[in-house]
Amino acid sequence: MKNTIFLLLISLLCYQSSITAQTNFEFRGVWIASVENIDWPSKKGLSVAEQKAEFMHIILLHKRNGMNAIFMQIRPAGDAFYPSQYEPWSEYLMGKQGLPPTPYYDPLEFMIAETHKQGMEFHAWLNPYRAVFNVTKSSISPSHFTKIHPELFLVYGTTKFFNPGLQQVRNLVSTIVKDLVTRYDLDGIHMDDYFYPYRIAGKEFPDQKTYEQSGTKLSKDDWRRSNCDSVIKQLYLTIRAANPNVKFGISPFGVWRNKSQDPNGSNTKAGQTNYDDLYADILLWLKMGWIDYVVPQLYWERGHKLCDFDTLLAWWNE
Repeated sequence: MKNTIFLLLISLLCYQSSITAQTNFEFRGVWIASVENIDWPSKKGLSVAEQKAEFMHIILLHKRNGMNAIFMQIRPAGDAFYPSQYEPWSEYLMGKQGLPPTPYYDPLEFMIAETHKQGMEFHAWLNPYRAVFNVTKSSISPSHFTKIHPELFLVYGTTKFFNPGLQQVRNLVSTIVKDLVTRYDLDGIHMDDYFYPYRIAGKEFPDQKTYEQSGTKLSKDDWRRSNCDSVIKQLYLTIRAANPNVKFGISPFGVWRNKSQDPNGSNTKAGQTNYDDLYADILLWLKMGWIDYVVPQLYWERGHKLCDFDTLLAWWNE
């Protein structure tokens, strides 16, 4: 088992937008990444028995370590770790996209049931816009959306993305989330930092045509932020209507904005930020009540010259 499961320091970093008073409950969880077989399953094509055994090893390990929530990546790249009428089986499960497990079982149903048996919450982690992890080597099923509706996608670097500027894309993401919270006994829907992609030096995200066709009077940066705002609001409303007991949370990049860019920003010197580069205005989403919690990714050490851990921890806690 690869020892790369990231601990979410939720007990320290989790800001509950709907809770103002202190409580005694600590929300402690771990990410379990499926993309490129980082955590589970450890490699493609394992037998069903091996897949189940690996997952049980992971959750029992973290239960012993005091965790009470699992954040399982079940849609890493326009694919699924469960039977979906919208997207094909993930290549990271059986080795080829679209290939179901044999003998057949529903991995998501299994994982939820076993996690709940341990008294832990299960949050389904989705990547909203990543469609093909690597266009040079990823397995793509004929039923994948990139094959059926190529007009909905943009390539940036070696990754193919759903075009965030299209309402059709936002509707699709919302439909997939509605399907999940309706069919499965989930405790939460979770998304990380991948909204618009991190900038690649010397390359512009190729959405100029979409921007021009939108007819907006906003600047391109504001238009991109409004696209992310729209999908978050739509997902919030979708989840609340389908199953109001399901939490909706985001784990963003650790810097909203630097103080040099905004007086409300953190005393940091990050090269990229949520607001200016990923177009994710996390503070707005919290203010509007569109998300239930935020878990900022504070990956820097104490004393870091550009992004000090303690500085950021204090900023987010404010």
